[in-house]
Amino acid sequence: MTDTTSGVAMAGSSVPGVSPRGGHGTYVDDDKLTASVAGEVQRVDKLICVRPLQTRFNGEVGDVVVGRITEVQQKRWKVETKSRLDSVLLLSSVNLPGGELRRRSAEDELTMREYLQEGDLISAEVQSVFSDGALSLHTRSLKYGKLGQGVLVQLSPSLIKRQKTHFHNLPCGASMILGNNGFVWLYPTPEQLDEGAGGFYTNLQPVGLSDREVISRLRNCLLALAAHKVLLYDTSVLYCYESSVQHQVKDILKPEVMEEIVMLTQQKLLEQEG
Repeated sequence: MTDTTSGVAMAGSSVPGVSPRGGHGTYVDDDKLTASVAGEVQRVDKLICVRPLQTRFNGEVGDVVVGRITEVQQKRWKVETKSRLDSVLLLSSVNLPGGELRRRSAEDELTMREYLQEGDLISAEVQSVFSDGALSLHTRSLKYGKLGQGVLVQLSPSLIKRQKTHFHNLPCGASMILGNNGFVWLYPTPEQLDEGAGGFYTNLQPVGLSDREVISRLRNCLLALAAHKVLLYDTSVLYCYESSVQHQVKDILKPEVMEEIVMLTQQKLLEQEG
């Protein structure tokens, strides 16, 4: 049976454990297992690793990512996902507009830039990992694809909590995609999904003032939680949003207000777990 626990370690501090075996981010000093980086302690049975707080994204199959198209190549797009190498989205790994199921032709290659071009933001899933560590992505599900109106927040991948779903429609009126790679996408909750667009439909209608205020508040809440190294998932973000309602959006990033909001959030999380 595998038991996984987590904590926080500072670089140079000893890592607690009974006869532990050192993994990544640790070394043995005077018969003591010591952290070589500051970060989150992850324990699986007797193997202990320390995952650094500031790190590049090391993707695994099934991870949800938010990325930006950097280059259109032959039969593929290059995508920036905050990993060591640019990720790859193959033409064969996307839905064709209209949901057609057929082999990709030379005509499809010529119209690739009509689907996605440099600078476009997409949500995708890691399909496989190449031998050099580069990630192969796919957008075959209708929940993935090109992103429209919204705000991108770039955070450390180590702060994103792994969950069954990373797509959340929050009760405050906005939606959120928590990319495992640390890119978080905030956008107005869509009234309906256009399934005939095959993941390329983007709503470019102006966003109302109330929606913009909600998204701006969520963005500042994310930055506040990240500044205090709080794990990000739907519950922690929602509690932080509720704790910030008594303050104006622009005041959330003031250090004293930020600390107060994060403390209230942590109390609510402890009460929920208790």
